[in-house]
Amino acid sequence: MKEKQIILKKRPCGIPSEENFDMIEREVREIMDGEVQIQTLFLSVDPYMRERMTPMKSHMESFGLKEVITGTMIGKIMESKHPDFTEDDIVSGFLGWQEFPISNGTNIRKIEPLPVPYQAMLSVLGSPGLTAYFGLLDVGKPKSGETIVISGAAGAVGSMVGQIAKIHGCRVIGISGSDDKNAYLVNELGFDGAINYKTEEDIEGELRKLCPDGIDIYFDNVGNEWINNITKLINPFARIVLCGQISQYNGETPYIDPKIFGRITKNRAIMQGYLISGLDPQRSEAARSEIAQWILEGRIKYTETISDGLDSAPKALIDLFHGKNIGKQLVRLGSKIRS
Repeated sequence: MKEKQIILKKRPCGIPSEENFDMIEREVREIMDGEVQIQTLFLSVDPYMRERMTPMKSHMESFGLKEVITGTMIGKIMESKHPDFTEDDIVSGFLGWQEFPISNGTNIRKIEPLPVPYQAMLSVLGSPGLTAYFGLLDVGKPKSGETIVISGAAGAVGSMVGQIAKIHGCRVIGISGSDDKNAYLVNELGFDGAINYKTEEDIEGELRKLCPDGIDIYFDNVGNEWINNITKLINPFARIVLCGQISQYNGETPYIDPKIFGRITKNRAIMQGYLISGLDPQRSEAARSEIAQWILEGRIKYTETISDGLDSAPKALIDLFHGKNIGKQLVRLGSKIRS
């Protein structure tokens, strides 16, 4: 049996193009004792993958040239010689952009039946959902009546942060790159206001209108110069959560005014970076249970941008940096499945 894989053909300068990737076909070997063979159903497409395309020190290892791209996925066990997995088990794991990966069981885990489609384990019940949940609650520490501003608000993390903040009684303002995204944030997710940064010439002025009582929390998923505007409006003891830096993954250098540090100091504000890695598994499961309950109650909504076919994966990643996705970006290889 043969399978297709996506490999890193050459390292990009700036935003990746499809020339940086290649799709190859390889023979799939027989599995050995202690291994499973998986049929990939969904691939997660994430901004951090751009950082891994460059040989630099980071919290994750860089992709090797001519080697398969790796990331989180959902799949179905086709064949098992592992005592903990059986045929037809649905698993999530960290594997390659390929059709039929093989695992020794250390980088996958079985997914029990869910009240939502299984691919939610790559979005609201996976890393994006948990990043939003713990980034907001552990670092942002929202209180009822406070105002939060979220950049990248229509993405998988930002849209969750806003809804969790609403559950905790906050006024929520989002920043995104289109009127359609802003309509989704306000009309579907219940945000109190939204700014289209591509058409709004005076972001600071618009923030002043939408945040008349100042800003208590800034959840930054972008890492650009908007923090200059935000820090002019922060309240005493504000919290700035640095979560994503998508604007910088392609080598761009946004202008950050050094005066932000004086504003942070004057207001005794906190600015802290946040990563999901190293999270206690018991806390993860407790958070997933709470998020799942919110979904069932209609308090959390989510959407997915899905591309079909392994060959669509490179473009799906590139599109992230042009802001074409709403919610979680996925690539579907198999039929859409539900629990």
